[in-house]
Amino acid sequence: RRILIIVRTAVIIPAFNEVDALPAVLADLATHVPDHYVIVVDDGSTDGTHLAAVDGGATCLRLPFNLGIGGALRLGFRHAVREGFDRAYQFDADGQHDPSQIATLLAGLEHADMVVGTRFGARGADDPGSGEGAYRVGRGRNLAMGLLRWLVQRATGRRFTDTSSGFRALQRPVLELFATDYPVEYMDSVEALLLAVRHGFTVIEVPVRMRERRGGRPSNRNLRLAYHFVRVLIVLTSGLGRRNRLGAAA
Repeated sequence: RRILIIVRTAVIIPAFNEVDALPAVLADLATHVPDHYVIVVDDGSTDGTHLAAVDGGATCLRLPFNLGIGGALRLGFRHAVREGFDRAYQFDADGQHDPSQIATLLAGLEHADMVVGTRFGARGADDPGSGEGAYRVGRGRNLAMGLLRWLVQRATGRRFTDTSSGFRALQRPVLELFATDYPVEYMDSVEALLLAVRHGFTVIEVPVRMRERRGGRPSNRNLRLAYHFVRVLIVLTSGLGRRNRLGAAA
């Protein structure tokens, strides 16, 4: 006789002033993954995002002021752990993540503790902005992302094509780690990748499709982006020095 094992899955959506895009995102999730538990973390929005979340059937966790995506995700991870979920995945509130790609992302968890949905795939690893149908980025951003990829490879010994992708799936042990130690600063995705690898978790990438934003506007600004880029470079280079010292000692 077969034993049915039910895997409980949560989707965590950090949202800041996404009232325009969120209803369609929640409707898409209800169509594609109706059995997944949807957690929207309202990161201090002022536009009624929490009402859109509740109207869309999601559990809404509200922060009193804006912490940034890292702080919102940590709260979502903490809630998923407390409620006993076996796995979870991150999903954007702006409509860029394609719900038809969720199955591909979760299938990767059969072989890994953490799965990153890469926008570039193997073909675009060295030049994400090239190739027919490639995910397009500006020249400056392309250079910055290339530098981050190189530094992450140097710091971890692993090569990732998309270190800043926010479309990720996590097994329960990674959820437990991120519930307490997830980085709360901007560019949290890069530091979270380092954190998972350094704790010995198996991290893989799977190619996924992305879409354009459905509404709202990107949260980052050039000055803020530059500040956090410099900060994450310091984190990466300090980690690289630590890794080299450990290797020399061994």
